[in-house]
Amino acid sequence: MISPARDDWNRHWHDYSETAEENPAQNYRRELIFSLLGLRGAGDEARLLDIGSGQGDMAGAILARFPSAKMLGLELSQSGVEISCRKVPGARFLQRDLLDMTEPPAELRTWATHAVCSEVIEHVDDPVRLLRNARSYMMPGGLLVLTAPGGPMSAFDKHIGHRKHWRPDEIAALLQQAGFESEQASGSGFPFFNLYRCVVILRGKKLIQDVSTDSTGSASLSARVAMAVFHRLIRQRLNSSRRGWQMVATARS
Repeated sequence: MISPARDDWNRHWHDYSETAEENPAQNYRRELIFSLLGLRGAGDEARLLDIGSGQGDMAGAILARFPSAKMLGLELSQSGVEISCRKVPGARFLQRDLLDMTEPPAELRTWATHAVCSEVIEHVDDPVRLLRNARSYMMPGGLLVLTAPGGPMSAFDKHIGHRKHWRPDEIAALLQQAGFESEQASGSGFPFFNLYRCVVILRGKKLIQDVSTDSTGSASLSARVAMAVFHRLIRQRLNSSRRGWQMVATARS
């Protein structure tokens, strides 16, 4: 039986918005994504689509790096859209359920030159449909950069609705089923990303309380210290081995 709480992203963004911003794994994924997008300069000609834009952290990071790019975020939860609009006023955010068959508005059909789908496919029952519907927002030949978790699942992963963790061959097959031409799919992040994930797994259900914001609006002291330490360790140049549990892929629409 599916727990309603695991898909309640209005609640999740309220409870974990601060720690999501500070998560060292999130910063590592951004490094990977920036290196694969292939944008130069200010990103003058780029039109970027953020598939499952959450609370706008990825969109904000992209515009900080490429301030001339145009940015569109698609997000299921209304609270995620509201937080994103406040945080990143230079981007456009729309509430969309990419599992239904609603067509994009005419002005957004084949709009994006690039797309990012970061840590989304593990949350949905039909990732093929999600990616296929998102593809209609992309121009032919547009570049998709996708990340997803690999390795064992933690109690926190299950709490926030992870259906499964992925292998590179599964992601390549998924992209092809969704109508993309897969270019590469691999793991990344060994050794320190894997070590961080082991700490998360070993902490078990206690982590859910650790990273929830308390009455002061902050995560627990132990969680903040651990994240500060791993911020220094989880960097692309130190964690490039393909034996890592961070999955990353590129494909063309």
